[in-house]
Amino acid sequence: MNSSSRQGSRHYSPSSRRKASPAGSTKLDLVFSALSNRTRREIVMRLSRGESTVTELAEPYNVSLPAISKHLHILEEAHVIRKVKEGRTYRCSLEPDQLVQVARWVNFYKGLWERQLDSLSEYVRDSGGVER
Repeated sequence: MNSSSRQGSRHYSPSSRRKASPAGSTKLDLVFSALSNRTRREIVMRLSRGESTVTELAEPYNVSLPAISKHLHILEEAHVIRKVKEGRTYRCSLEPDQLVQVARWVNFYKGLWERQLDSLSEYVRDSGGVER
């Protein structure tokens, strides 16, 4: 198999990434991966205002309903949204628990970097490198 055919056969699969992730980070990996796509982030933003049907979520996009369904499946697998069937209609709603975990992770590292930058600023100021 040449390199171009191998490269073409690689497809995103959240389940394949699960096996390689250290214990405890699997869910976070899935959420970050799901949110790495602009369309999925926009869907999450829309659902933050309230539940919607799959058809309503698909309206602003110039893509097929199956394409939107794939995006929704990825968000659902990451536990960012919930899809419930009502008759022949699927209603989607936001599942905030995973997003709360992402916010905690980001806030932890934000605090860490703020402390690091404060230390650097103090060092530069004390060494006479910058006057305020």
